[in-house]
Amino acid sequence: MMTTKVKQATRAQESTNAIERLYITMRHLLNRGFYKPSGVSGNALRTALLLLRPEIYGSVAENKAELNGLIYVLERLPEGIEECRFINLTSDEGFSKSHLKSIIPPKRRRNCYRIDDEQMNIEITRGRSDIYDILTHITFLFIESGKICKRVLVEDGTATIRDWDKLTKFVQDTDKDDAEREIAMIHAANILGRTYDEVVEMQEKLKTREDPDRFLNVVYWLGKLAIEEETTGNKRTITFSPLLRERLGHHIHGERWAQMIKETLHKNNLMDRPIHIISANMHSVMNSLFAKKALAKDFPDTESLEIYEALSSSKNKGLRKKVQEIAQKNGMFFLDDTSGANIDVQIFDTAKFGKNACCFDLPEGMKEDEKPVIFVMDYAFGEQAYETIDELLKPIDLGGGKHFLNVDSLSIMGKAGILEGGKGDLMIPSAHIFEGTADNYPFVNELCSADFEGHGLKVLEGTMVTVLGTSLQNRDILKFFHESTWNVIGLEMEGVHYQKAIQSASKIRKSIKKDVKVRYAYYASDNPLETGSTLASGGLGTTGVKPTYLITDRILKQIFNS
Repeated sequence: MMTTKVKQATRAQESTNAIERLYITMRHLLNRGFYKPSGVSGNALRTALLLLRPEIYGSVAENKAELNGLIYVLERLPEGIEECRFINLTSDEGFSKSHLKSIIPPKRRRNCYRIDDEQMNIEITRGRSDIYDILTHITFLFIESGKICKRVLVEDGTATIRDWDKLTKFVQDTDKDDAEREIAMIHAANILGRTYDEVVEMQEKLKTREDPDRFLNVVYWLGKLAIEEETTGNKRTITFSPLLRERLGHHIHGERWAQMIKETLHKNNLMDRPIHIISANMHSVMNSLFAKKALAKDFPDTESLEIYEALSSSKNKGLRKKVQEIAQKNGMFFLDDTSGANIDVQIFDTAKFGKNACCFDLPEGMKEDEKPVIFVMDYAFGEQAYETIDELLKPIDLGGGKHFLNVDSLSIMGKAGILEGGKGDLMIPSAHIFEGTADNYPFVNELCSADFEGHGLKVLEGTMVTVLGTSLQNRDILKFFHESTWNVIGLEMEGVHYQKAIQSASKIRKSIKKDVKVRYAYYASDNPLETGSTLASGGLGTTGVKPTYLITDRILKQIFNS
């Protein structure tokens, strides 16, 4: 009987695999917008780099510190980067015009700016290869930083060894003599698992007139930040600026954004009330709820659509202000986003709606604690949708344990490219698929085409594809999507990311109810398959008013009648 011999991967194959994983991971992190080196994504980079073990990084995979690799990296990164908890990769965004002095690494032409004690900005002007180069070097630094931390922290994870305490004292002292310097290098050698001779050699190679103890300072700061991360939870973060990330949108500060919102809901005793989340613009829900009654004197004989068209015009600031004031008197409050996520929020407490103020009626006899809270968030952009909703749906820790949000429904409305129809037509998805993959997210949509018939708009029902960027539209691919059994009706940028967060929260993490209601509806901003109907052909103008308010009306009717 013959036995099948399992063929082991060669070192070359392992290396090829590791390089591929590094590229894929770094590309993902760029799209995502940030990562924490001590987190899952950072660990993936470290693991791949340790498997690859590039020649320039020598003994990076061993327990002792890699000194030559450290010099190589420090020559290519800005001076002082080891002191920074926040490293921000940006495009050329005009920092050269500020008072900040650029720091240029000796072996790489990069403009870098020390923004403050904790942040370093690095300008990327040569594309993705530059980013891969920097991220690989930074990953090396974090591996070395972690080695120092492991050798320095004693078993209970709070105290540090004597060598570290002595090195810290030397670095922090203002007056230093040669004898103290030699003793500090002996302590550093023990921390690094290297000989005294090797440390002296490094000290000589790295010293400058301004900083004769640069090597010892680098060792101290690499260790200090890793120890603080381990003991206090203050994690180092790498971010990519919005301009650098091109189509992938804003900086992601989802955690801070969600925390601010949940604290506001808690402060106003709204956490346990039925919460309905709507991703939309900052006017259609407010106007749909209040405009018709607030502007009854201004528009006595007109249909709602004319009111909404008037409100969409920048000339009618007075009318807008009037509606906003009525809304604020009747339980609406506005959260101006200060988190950096650039997603503003409106919260409508229906229990505070005055008599005859709202254009929608709640069922008679509804108890106060059953009256819905309508939470409207401005549009997220691309993968930011996952970050924000994922953070928002997590429970909040209020000291006395976890407090879960009572989320009844999530409604996503927005603009999308349509593959059969024109501007202003409607798309009601039954599933989202992610472009470039077979990842698919089917769901039960509370909205259906029948909800929108009879209004002179074409209504399509089917699959939507979530693309990486609208600039990546390719006629052949879209044609395939449309004509294949995928039954794609349109393309947009957030659907997969929203649904991924909703599904994980409701089906896996159980942070919201399993049967949470989901609504998706889009109106067409363009038809990329038609010449002259792409996004480049101009905005929607008032064409977008009708579908926007029709979708908003259907969402609100379901919320008020649920």
